Amino acid sequence: MLVLLERARDVYGYLPDHALTGLADRLGLPVVDVYAVATFYRSLPKRPSGKHIIKVCKSVPCYLKYNGPVIDAIEKELGIGPGQTSRDGLFSLQMVNCIGACDKAPAMMIDDMVFGDLTPDGVSAILAGYR
Repeated sequence: MLVLLERARDVYGYLPDHALTGLADRLGLPVVDVYAVATFYRSLPKRPSGKHIIKVCKSVPCYLKYNGPVIDAIEKELGIGPGQTSRDGLFSLQMVNCIGACDKAPAMMIDDMVFGDLTPDGVSAILAGYR
């Protein structure tokens, strides 16, 4: 089932309801079982994602380096919270446990690019480069 869910995600970019119900019919399973598997994995989003995925580290090193004001600045700049996508469809915001940049805390990733030693003021400039 996981392989089929990943294929549907690759086709649509997320898992629309019709893909889940179709897969349930195909496998002869209740929709709730397919939905349970699909929602267990973060790599299988239920909603369309933005063009750019922002992953903000919420691990202890980033927390100790005051990532709270950085997170607040991102949310204010984009008008969204974690798990949401901006109205223009450019950005989706995710909170993650680690991005492997503890030496650069507080840190975030946009797509595959890591940004470290973040400050609230620096967030605007970084995001402007992706608009």
